[in-house]
Amino acid sequence: MEQSTADRQTRDRARGKNADTGGETTGPLESETGTTTIADAVVTKVAGIATREVPGVHDLGGGTARAIGGATRALGIGDERTQGVTVEVGEREAAVDLIVVVEYGESIPQVANQIRDNVLKRIQGITGLEVTEVNIAVNDLYFPGDEQPEQIEESRVA
Repeated sequence: MEQSTADRQTRDRARGKNADTGGETTGPLESETGTTTIADAVVTKVAGIATREVPGVHDLGGGTARAIGGATRALGIGDERTQGVTVEVGEREAAVDLIVVVEYGESIPQVANQIRDNVLKRIQGITGLEVTEVNIAVNDLYFPGDEQPEQIEESRVA
């Protein structure tokens, strides 16, 4: 199967080659004296924190992930900043997938656009990586009072 010129240029950019000159490109993560690599966990935390900064975002993660996250946090071993966030990190680019819970009454399209803008700005500003995409799955709505514990009725029998 033949690759188009655009496909080859995209692949070459991802590998650090300038499609126009055939030479190596330099970016914010490499210099004459060395290169910088950024772990997936770093980008995951940045994306999670950036998402939580957006008004209208109640939480991240699916129902099961939130329940497990709550239990692990209670034990002191969980990190809610990474819950509901998946990233793919290359040498110069990152792609982000988010699962979010939006507060009832908020405009989901507006919240999603604000999330994308903030995640792009934070990841690019903090890591220097170019964000190729931010995919958002809204899997629940939060209604005020959803997390209040149920009242236990006192027994009428002593």
